[in-house]
Amino acid sequence: MTDATALAPVFDVDQQTFEADVLEASLTTPVLVDFWANWCEPCKTLGPMLEKLAAEYNGAFRLGKVDVDTQQELAGMFGVRSIPTVVLVKDGQVLDGFTGALPEGQLREFLSRHIQPLEAPVADETGDEAVQETPEQAINRLQQSIATAPDKPELKLDLALALMRAGQTGAAEAQLVALPANLATDARAVRLRSELDLAQALDAAPALTELQQRVQANEADWEARDQLGVHLLLQGDAEGGLEHFLFILQKARDWNDGQAKKRLLAAFATLDDAELVGRYRRRMASLLF
Repeated sequence: MTDATALAPVFDVDQQTFEADVLEASLTTPVLVDFWANWCEPCKTLGPMLEKLAAEYNGAFRLGKVDVDTQQELAGMFGVRSIPTVVLVKDGQVLDGFTGALPEGQLREFLSRHIQPLEAPVADETGDEAVQETPEQAINRLQQSIATAPDKPELKLDLALALMRAGQTGAAEAQLVALPANLATDARAVRLRSELDLAQALDAAPALTELQQRVQANEADWEARDQLGVHLLLQGDAEGGLEHFLFILQKARDWNDGQAKKRLLAAFATLDDAELVGRYRRRMASLLF
């Protein structure tokens, strides 16, 4: 694999480079392979969206482009019958794929099932070092971008996410509600809605220590246990929060119209730890069925 190809978020693939640039490379970084052709109109819609997402994911995956007119044998290896066809190669294996020009929201949902974007570093004023952008800096940057490009609604979703990271839940919800329909179903928007629902559950809730005392005094204080679980989840103790929701589900499944199950599903939508989510999904299912 050439150094240039290794660094490029988007690159061309042919029969000779496929093994090194796709199969071997996917052992460390997932590769999305886009089978396309110049005469394919849907390809002209999908291609730019995939390239944009490859840049946005900041190296979390790379996009390999296969021109089926010049690489017919390679397309045949994958059984490509129509284009665009996209396959995700990870750990040397084809993991998932789809055909047709999906809308951006569905593309993001597809990627979110397998890949988490990497945060892009932001250069400091001297340009000598890379520093992490704060939520407040992100908000200012996105507000300026929206002012100059108001016809790009995806920037408003980015702003809603930055507002949530800054703890401005009211402003984040206002941005989320105002999103167009095609972005309202975006995987990031769905996740943000779950985060907002959890944060709003603590409106006027007692302090963490008081909730802990109430649960210690009465393990069947379901309201206190529910709010304690949300507190722990939002503070980063995901397992501690999930345990409280499972306890309610086990002991009082129908409490507050089945709220424990709703809390668990909302929590699963906000967590990045696939192993943890899978483990607690199985435990939830064992209690429900």
